[in-house]
Amino acid sequence: MAEEFNTDSMLSMFLYESGQLLEQLEGIILDKQDEDCFDDADINEIFRVMHTIKGSSAVLMYENITKVAHKLEDVFYYLRESHPDDVPHLELVDKVLAVSDFVTGEMDKIKDGDNPDGDETQLVEDLDEFLSRIKGEIKKQGIRLPKENKHEEPSQFYITPVAENDSHFYRIVIHYRDDTQMSNIRAYSATYALKELAEDLLYSPEDILTNEDSSNTILMEGFHILLQTKSSKEEILDLIDSSEAEKIDIEEMTANEYGRGLVEFGMGDPSEFIHLEEEKKEVKVQKSTQKPAPGDYIVKAKETGKGKTLAKNQHKQQTIISVNVEKMDALMDLIGELVIAEAVVLQNPDLKVPGLELGNFQKASAQLSKITTELQEVIMSMRMMPLTNVFQKMKRIVFDVSRKLDKDIELEVIGENTEVDKNIIEHISDPLMHLVRNSVDHGIEENTNDRIKLGKPEKGKITLEAKNEGGKVYISVRDDGKGLNKEKLYNKALANGLIEDRPMSDFQDREIFRFITLPGFSTKEEVTEYSGRGVGMDVVVKNIQSIGGRLDIDSVEYEGSEMTLVIPLTLAIINGIVVQVGNSSFVIETASIKEFVRMDNDALVQEPGGEEYIVLRDECFPFIRLNERYNLSGSADNIEDGIVVVLEHEGNQVCILIDKLIQEQEIVVKPIPSYVKKVNGISGCTQLGDGSIALILDIAGLMLTEERR
Repeated sequence: MAEEFNTDSMLSMFLYESGQLLEQLEGIILDKQDEDCFDDADINEIFRVMHTIKGSSAVLMYENITKVAHKLEDVFYYLRESHPDDVPHLELVDKVLAVSDFVTGEMDKIKDGDNPDGDETQLVEDLDEFLSRIKGEIKKQGIRLPKENKHEEPSQFYITPVAENDSHFYRIVIHYRDDTQMSNIRAYSATYALKELAEDLLYSPEDILTNEDSSNTILMEGFHILLQTKSSKEEILDLIDSSEAEKIDIEEMTANEYGRGLVEFGMGDPSEFIHLEEEKKEVKVQKSTQKPAPGDYIVKAKETGKGKTLAKNQHKQQTIISVNVEKMDALMDLIGELVIAEAVVLQNPDLKVPGLELGNFQKASAQLSKITTELQEVIMSMRMMPLTNVFQKMKRIVFDVSRKLDKDIELEVIGENTEVDKNIIEHISDPLMHLVRNSVDHGIEENTNDRIKLGKPEKGKITLEAKNEGGKVYISVRDDGKGLNKEKLYNKALANGLIEDRPMSDFQDREIFRFITLPGFSTKEEVTEYSGRGVGMDVVVKNIQSIGGRLDIDSVEYEGSEMTLVIPLTLAIINGIVVQVGNSSFVIETASIKEFVRMDNDALVQEPGGEEYIVLRDECFPFIRLNERYNLSGSADNIEDGIVVVLEHEGNQVCILIDKLIQEQEIVVKPIPSYVKKVNGISGCTQLGDGSIALILDIAGLMLTEERR
């Protein structure tokens, strides 16, 4: 039996690599969904993806994943070898996506700690039936069927060296690229593939599954294999996955050289192997009667020994590594603490003693600030991820939903390489999915004749675009559909009691468009799988507001609609203005501040119900006294004694009264402790340089509270 080892690291690598491969697979499929067929490069790539997933899942004994992956691999094996015409392309796309969905679902179970127990029977039967039709088409076209793409179930076995007249001996060295992830698993995949044609197989390092450090050894020295087989070099190279290989050296040897090579591997006396050509020994295969464990799938010679270091081919050290996200989060927290500590040092009250010579201190503090800023920028850049994967999911949604709704729609993607903090990406995936589904279902017309009458192309178009501007990320979902009918939205909101009974003329266009984000609002008369339940858009707004973002909606009837998510680049550290109200400190995000003004009492308008407004340049804005809102003592009641701050959020403005401005600084955002009751208008807190705590104002929450009043 193989030695005991921990499979946790292998499992993590399997999930990571398979997830990457499935995303790559869906990208290929969706890019070529409207083509007549897959080209040779696509077929080879899909074959490689399935072959890799098949091998990795077999190692971990996930039989249902292995069977499905192998069956789809069979399909693309025949496509690759025979190049048949008239393969039903759209049906093939469906088959590949069905396999992708099945494997993804099983991987989700594994991530949740459950067993991947999905029934693959029907999917395998469907693929079998499709493959039979392909084979029939190949025969009909007079093309010779290639040999079967055989797959043996993994089992524990030991192979003794045996040589026949047509046996060949090879030394193989695989040099992986320096940035290759999980090179030990890739090396194992090579041995797993080669064992199908091996009479004898040795490799070094031999602990590729039991020792994570073997990955570094492989990258530094290469993965060395000794192989005895009846196959040619070309057949061997065809079996080895070369996608991550920088170079593959394969050298044919004599039996004597092979024997000496075995000694280098720690496998015994070369005299034992010198006369192998003359002795036609019988292959001895020993199978364990016990149920194999994951570590048992290792091809070994009849004796095991500790692998020795072989001739070294020096490579550069690995330049890219995978890092656990939790460690990145911990590092980000430490950077935040460093920013706070820097503020504590630079704002220490002891430095304000008159007569102190602080020239050297100022130089040192400037250097500290520079290093802290650079360190913060580096860690922020490490957390930034492109939106590519999120946009890839949107392609799949448009493909699936448009087909089910029988709509012909194309998706244009712009700016998919725009980078956003990883935590932000996790918050926007679901909202973006709702927006895209709404564009497909609500936006694009059901009847193509309606589009033709308006001079539009028959095929609907949805554009998904992302861009960076002024420290914010703008992600827009734009369609060329029927647009929003303002009168219909107004009547629906009024009938459902979602707005107060005011004439439609009292509302601006954007306010009317925003009715669709109210809880329980829906323009769909009929409930479908995708819409009509009156939920979704309100969830979008809540999720976006929870990360300090907003949703802008613009539309022109009969021309189309555009919904734009405006989100911050990151949640961890923001630029803010520290202000004082009474004896309390507050932080306002710099991007939300429009201006600071001194006002006279004449500018204040008070309604009979107690609401107050500020008239500024002939415009009237709601006015909030923070001291009254949060029961703060020691604050100025007269607006002439304080400062009015004009704040803007989602196109709306509100004015608040503060006592004085303290300073502008980088703010490390901390959540409000769970044992503190949630307060409207407060989104978090931070520690200032003097050790005191300041509350971070939530502008959206302030406005919402003001509206409810």
